[in-house]
Amino acid sequence: MKKALLIGLLLLMATTVAFAQGTGQAKTTFGQYGGVITAGFALGIAAAACGIAQGKAVSSACEGVARNPGAAKTIQLFMILGLAFIESLVLYVLLIAFQALKM
Repeated sequence: MKKALLIGLLLLMATTVAFAQGTGQAKTTFGQYGGVITAGFALGIAAAACGIAQGKAVSSACEGVARNPGAAKTIQLFMILGLAFIESLVLYVLLIAFQALKM
C-alpha cells in the first residue's frame, strides 16, 4: 500500500513538469479559463464542507440541549460562534477566488 502511494505521488509530481508552459507559447483553453474552473471547484468544495460542518454543529447542539436543558443559553452562544467560524471558511475561499480571478 505504501509503495503504491509513493509511486502515485511521484507520478503526480512528474506531471507538473510535463505540463509546464514555456515562455512565448500561446495559452491553451484551460490556461484562459483555468482560474474560473478552479474557483468554481474551490467554492463548491468549501460550500459542501461548510454545510456538513454546520449540520453536525447544530445536531450536536440540539443533543446537548436535550441532555442538559439548563445549559441551553451557553450551548446556543457557542453554537452561534462556531457557525460563524464555519461560515468564514466559505467567505475566505470566495475572497481568494476573486483575487485569483483578478490576476
